[in-house]
Amino acid sequence: MMQIGAQLYTVRERMENKKDILEGLKRVADMGYRCVQVSGIGKKQAMPPEELREACDALSLKIVITHNDPERLLYDTDAVIRENKIMGSQYLGIGSMPERYRNADWIDHFAKDYRDIAKKIADNGMLFMYHNHQLEFENLDGRLIMEHLLEDFPADEMGITFDIFWALVGGCDVYQWMDILKDRIHCVHMKDMSVRNRERIMKPVLEGNMNYGAIFQALEKTCCQYMMVEQDICEGSPYDCLKRSYDNIAKFGYR
Repeated sequence: MMQIGAQLYTVRERMENKKDILEGLKRVADMGYRCVQVSGIGKKQAMPPEELREACDALSLKIVITHNDPERLLYDTDAVIRENKIMGSQYLGIGSMPERYRNADWIDHFAKDYRDIAKKIADNGMLFMYHNHQLEFENLDGRLIMEHLLEDFPADEMGITFDIFWALVGGCDVYQWMDILKDRIHCVHMKDMSVRNRERIMKPVLEGNMNYGAIFQALEKTCCQYMMVEQDICEGSPYDCLKRSYDNIAKFGYR
């Protein structure tokens, strides 16, 4: 059964120091979440991984995935792996590739730089996870950036944190891609989309126009374990948005 998780990037502006991180974790746990993704928090005062793990353990929150600075992962690999092992994270991710790789001239260098790192992460009992935005569905040289990634990294060394919202923005068939990525999608990012005055608006899950009933059915056919609620931009309290998404998804029997 897939689990509902909270992507803490949603509440990053409310979790910038240790005091607020501790309060925020409790609020997330009180909503019903039992797992989290660590990303974007501690901007003003970071918590050491040991303390963050201890705080989450006390609330029965499991850190299942993290987002890490791709440059730091490249140049300080061992330290990043060590920190993730302390936190107990199963998946060690990045939010996107650095901009220098996003062109036909340099796209192959991403694999040259990160393939050995991905293998090292796997050798340490975790999986390197790549999170998509819309740019991965750009055609560079007759192939999409996503196709480059899948050809350059084996599934047992790189998973895809499939962001359904951004894949849809990228103009792709999300159901086709969930099938293509079915052996790599251990985690997904979930938010909803609506339109106002011809502008795209991010909404809590099941409060927009995306067909989440069909999305849940498609995800059940993949290796997905964790549905991480992430709302980059919230109208009103981001904690309220996290709570509404949890309650809406829970109506489908997920916890």
